Order: sequence, then structure tokens, then C-alpha cells
Amino acid sequence: MNRRIFVDSNVWVYLFAKDDNSKSGIAASYLAENRRNSVLVVSYQVLNEVCNVLKKKQFSEPGLKMVIEYFSQLCVIQDYSTAIALLACDLREQYSLSFWDSHIVASALTAKCQILASEDMNDNQLINQVRIKNIFNKI
Repeated sequence: MNRRIFVDSNVWVYLFAKDDNSKSGIAASYLAENRRNSVLVVSYQVLNEVCNVLKKKQFSEPGLKMVIEYFSQLCVIQDYSTAIALLACDLREQYSLSFWDSHIVASALTAKCQILASEDMNDNQLINQVRIKNIFNKI
């Protein structure tokens, strides 16, 4: 079975916005490398966060639609549920995560991901069965 990787909003923002060339390149390489041998997963929270940031960066509505279609073709999109919201509460208590990060981790766990690619959390931290990986750590 292919490994499952949950990809957090910041990775996608660097990919699409191209504000930081080194991080944009790292995001593009990471996603290209892993889409061949892994299942990429996002949540609707990630999709919404990315589109919100890109809209602030003057992306057009047709551009945002292309981003949404890209997500739907490239990734499994984890639905949101009451169970995820409740798991997020437990994770906040146990790991002192921020409100939104706890929902990302809960979605990754629910989607049975082994890796959570994110710049925002502690690199290499294991939260239940998901390992946080900061793909930008080497810059």
C-alpha cells in the first residue's frame, strides 16, 4: 500500500504563490516526487486556507477554480466531521497544538496518513501515528 501524506496549507501556498523562490521550488519538488509513490491528502480546511491566501494575493476567480480543480485531481480530500472536531480537542489538550493545527492533525490521523508535511509544527514530532515533516527545514 502507498504511503499517505497529508500536505498542509503552507506547502501549497508556496507552490502556487511563488513569493519565495527557494520554498516554491522545494514545495514543487516534494510534491512531484511524492505524488508518484504516495497518496497526497488535504482537507477542506487546507483547500479553504490556500484559496483565501491566494485571493489576498490577487488570484482571479478562474485562477482559484483551477487551484480547486488541481486539488481534486491530485489529492484525496478528507471530509470534515464531528469526530475530527472532537479529536482536535483531545489533541489540543494532549499536545498543546493551536486550534487550527489540531484540526489539521486530526484530519491527517483520520485519513490514516503517516506523514504530515507542514512548516508550522515541530519537525519530526510524532503525534499518535502521524509524523510531522518540515520539508523546508534545510534552507
